[in-house]
Amino acid sequence: MGAGTLVLVGCGQMGSAMLRGWVSGAAARRFAVVEPAGAPASLAPAPEISWHKAPAELPDRLDPDAVVFAVKPQVISDLLPDYRRWARPQTLFLSIAAGKTIAGLARHLGGAAAIVRAMPNTPAAIGRAITVACANPLVTPAQRSLCEGLLAAIGESAWVEDESLMDAVTAVSGSGPAYVFLLIEALAAAGVEAGLPADLAMRLARATVAGAGELARLSPDSPARLRENVTSPGGTTRAALDVLMGERGLAALLDRAVAAATARSRELAS
Repeated sequence: MGAGTLVLVGCGQMGSAMLRGWVSGAAARRFAVVEPAGAPASLAPAPEISWHKAPAELPDRLDPDAVVFAVKPQVISDLLPDYRRWARPQTLFLSIAAGKTIAGLARHLGGAAAIVRAMPNTPAAIGRAITVACANPLVTPAQRSLCEGLLAAIGESAWVEDESLMDAVTAVSGSGPAYVFLLIEALAAAGVEAGLPADLAMRLARATVAGAGELARLSPDSPARLRENVTSPGGTTRAALDVLMGERGLAALLDRAVAAATARSRELAS
């Protein structure tokens, strides 16, 4: 389902990734973008996009189907009251501010606001995000469809009905790319320690993680089966996995990491 007019508040890395996908996919006829820094150099000018430095510059006649907040959680509460004028059944509010609850957003937008809280991740920059969304009861089926169309511009999406799960979503997929990037760093560093030239070690680490991830995405086999396919009894992979799968190995570390990120997400929400 497309839209007539979309308002995008914030056009940083995530906002510009979404806008690029929306324009190329004709997600709406018009886009009004509020970004104090102006249009990013990475975005080509388009006649359907109007740029504004502040919400006061948005024309009074604007009648948006959706207002999307792609700003940092530290600043969103200060911005929300400027958009309360569109808190009505026909306008969807979509927030991707980490840790900001639907109730917290509604305190500024009013009880009539149809709100979706979503958590994408940084692969949105290449159209490969995974986003989880949660809606309040005022969001209609048509608005859910509109939201799915908007999120499709940056990758896959899924819904949860229990908003408390968003903290774990943030810990697993929202923060997850950083864990993978750390794996690349650590694997390359271990290669250097084993005697490889630094540039070759990094090339091997990047390509291995990228290729394994794509294989896991496309293969009908489970990750466990794919791991077993690489592991010969008594071989080199088995020797490494004995370390990584030990009592204090990778699984235990990730349990602690995700638990810490989940707890921090709850703290930010409060």
